[in-house]
Amino acid sequence: MERNQSTRDRVLHGVAGIAMLSMAFIGPRSLWAMLGVIPLLSGLIGFDPIYRLFKISTRAKPRWPRKEEGR
Repeated sequence: MERNQSTRDRVLHGVAGIAMLSMAFIGPRSLWAMLGVIPLLSGLIGFDPIYRLFKISTRAKPRWPRKEEGR
């Protein structure tokens, strides 16, 4: 899995995940809030499968091209 999230995006996903999970324990106490695990894990690992599905990447492109192998 190649990372496809920028640092800002990872932080936003993490905060959204924590907010959703907190609603399972503090707020309306709905089991649907357990879905907050998905954006939380996405933010922690830097990979979002939905981004991959739509071929989106918020990660910055490298400034220098990679050297080709074998040279």
